[in-house]
Amino acid sequence: MRGELCIGFASFLSFAAMVLLIFTHVGQINTSTVPRGIYMARMNVSQYGDALNQALFDPIDDLYTSNSSAPLLEAQGLRQFYNFGLYSHCGYVNDSAGICSNETVGYPYKPYDYLVGDMVANYSIITSSVINGGTFRDSSYLGQSTKAAYWLILLGTILAAISFLSGVAKHSLTFFLSAVFSAISSLFVLVGATIWTVIIKKSSGVSTIIIGTDPTPIGIYVTSGPGLFLTWAAFACLFVSMIPYLISCCTYRG
Repeated sequence: MRGELCIGFASFLSFAAMVLLIFTHVGQINTSTVPRGIYMARMNVSQYGDALNQALFDPIDDLYTSNSSAPLLEAQGLRQFYNFGLYSHCGYVNDSAGICSNETVGYPYKPYDYLVGDMVANYSIITSSVINGGTFRDSSYLGQSTKAAYWLILLGTILAAISFLSGVAKHSLTFFLSAVFSAISSLFVLVGATIWTVIIKKSSGVSTIIIGTDPTPIGIYVTSGPGLFLTWAAFACLFVSMIPYLISCCTYRG
């Protein structure tokens, strides 16, 4: 009975990790209730217009759009905030109304490019002079890093599924294989989650930029989202599942 509980606990953990990673993958593929609530990072630019107004002493018109259906990256105006997923990013004019970009495998995280891509020409020029350096503007580094993280998380998801399925067959060899797959999967997910954590932390430095003669914060804020927390939770489940799988492969007599 103890053996059944042990392998049951391991199977539950590997299944939970697989489900968590699947939810991570569906984040921002569209704006329906579940996907829009899951994202790896969020860029809030709702205060950027006010910051420019205070810095330039000039009315800021046509910087934002209130049309939630306006296409992204076509100079149609900024949204209030942007959510970034593994396959696309979405711009929202409020908590629920927005639109997503085209889905791409290993979608690169390039917040600066997506920001200026929604601005009319004069504001993109101003923004280029305001944000003239730093990790937030280093789209090559951010994009390549998140592409690598995507493939690691994808491989981790596949291996988590294999770990769960192989553990269903009650045999010491399959339990050992489940432990091995869990170990490799947890390593991939760990590295992928770490990469995302680091680049979000680095790109969040944009909020420290001060503009204007009367020092004013730029009003752009980058924060991590539920998708990153789900990824870390999946890593924890996979890592812990190795222990009961290893115990089962050494003690099972079937």
